[in-house]
Amino acid sequence: MTSFCAKTRTCLVAGVLALALLLAAQPAFSQTLDDALAKFAAGSFGQTEEGIAGVAASGSPRAIAIIEALQSGRLFFDPASKKVFIRQGAGVVDAATGAAVDPAPSNLTEVRVINRIRRAIDAALGSLTLMSPDPRQRLASAQAVFKSREAAALPALDAAIAKETGSHIKRVMTEARAAIILFKEDASETEKIDAIGVVRARGDQDALALLSGLPANTPGSVKTMAQDAIASIQSQLAFWDVLQNAWYGLSLGSVLLLAAIGLAITFGVMGVINMAHGEMVMIGAYVTFVVQELIRVHNPALFDYSLAIAIPLAFLLAGAVGIVIERTVIQWLYGRALDTLLATWGISLILQQATRTIFGPTNREVGNPSWMSGAFELGQLTITYNRMWIIVFTLAVFFGLLGILRFTRIGLEMRAVTQNRRMAASMGIKTANVDMLTFGLGSGIAGLAGVALSQIDNVSPNLGQGYVIDSFMVVVFGGVGNLWGTLVGAFSLGIANKFLEPYAGAVVAKIAILVLIILFIQKRPRGLFALKGRAVEA
Repeated sequence: MTSFCAKTRTCLVAGVLALALLLAAQPAFSQTLDDALAKFAAGSFGQTEEGIAGVAASGSPRAIAIIEALQSGRLFFDPASKKVFIRQGAGVVDAATGAAVDPAPSNLTEVRVINRIRRAIDAALGSLTLMSPDPRQRLASAQAVFKSREAAALPALDAAIAKETGSHIKRVMTEARAAIILFKEDASETEKIDAIGVVRARGDQDALALLSGLPANTPGSVKTMAQDAIASIQSQLAFWDVLQNAWYGLSLGSVLLLAAIGLAITFGVMGVINMAHGEMVMIGAYVTFVVQELIRVHNPALFDYSLAIAIPLAFLLAGAVGIVIERTVIQWLYGRALDTLLATWGISLILQQATRTIFGPTNREVGNPSWMSGAFELGQLTITYNRMWIIVFTLAVFFGLLGILRFTRIGLEMRAVTQNRRMAASMGIKTANVDMLTFGLGSGIAGLAGVALSQIDNVSPNLGQGYVIDSFMVVVFGGVGNLWGTLVGAFSLGIANKFLEPYAGAVVAKIAILVLIILFIQKRPRGLFALKGRAVEA
């Protein structure tokens, strides 16, 4: 019994001591947060900066909410009571406790923020969220600390690096630590040289800006290492700039190829200069808009499938419009190139005005599905998903069309008519039907181009006008009626244009490309890949 009482007394004493420690710690914890919040009510930027550091160091679960409120302009103080509040919707809550305050004080003053304070906010949020269970939040925090270079975040950063298991996030945290060390006055020369090596390995524009802005009192050996790192990064960035321009050129080339494929087969088979080709592209873009509007209204869950639904509809509608144009206008004008040019130009104006009447003259919103949104980085190369998928789609259309021309009866007849129309007719091929289907196929492919262009360009009645001339240039440069020539011509012109733009500007670059094509055609009138056949060679 005595033993049991002794044990009970011991447990009670331990419990009382633990409770006393908890109660003793809680007021100190609250007092630390209260002291930090009081600095926000001082009306001084220096005091606000100290308040941010105090809130971040308090360990309070309210710290992130308070600093985020300051970042978004929702942190206020009462000049009379010096208490700090957070505005939430129509009401306010006490910043220290999160309890709603009703009625709200009437004379609240917003805690002002300047660039220096914003940097402190970024650093504080970064240090507070470096240990977050969400990897994306940890990565964003490390990037924020890299940009702010606040020395106060160093202890939290060291702790986060020690616990981080993700290699990419750990590397970014290490880079953030190196950025802090380079601007930390009491850091040793050895530490700063090691930090330069880390930043040099990063090798991007942020690293270049960081090394270029080192303090004036930086030791000479560190400055020398920094200059070597700057030269190395600049040479790396120049290489990546070349690759980035090449990617932009491939992207532009895919757009030109998609817009020009249909024109290549109609121009090659029929010899028709179709100035309404751009309006077939426009029809495809507006089909995408209508499909997405219907999905938004009736079944938003299908939005990611909107392009899959729009692709066959755009092909069928644009192809049907093309067949109607060929049957009602074009078939009466074969052999009269100037007349077909004027007639199709008039049709293009009619289609544009009809679109303005139905949909209005303003741009229409066409959204990107989730799988076409965003970008990823490959080294220093930024690749957007929408451009990447357009390139894939363009190549799929191109090789699909090659398959039609190579392995189907209509493809065989189209190639026969292209090489020698009169001989094909004498062999029993109905050239009028081939012309009709060819024009419909070319218009349908232009509709597919409109679906793709709706993801990267404004959907308006003038959408197709920007691509008609470029499409003709691609077809003539590559070789009339030759799809491989169209492929090579589109990507060549796209890459050349993007490499000229940084030096000459967009307008002068396009003029230069046009002049070069004119000079090239003087030497090779049939383009890069000339068709072969008796009628063609004659």
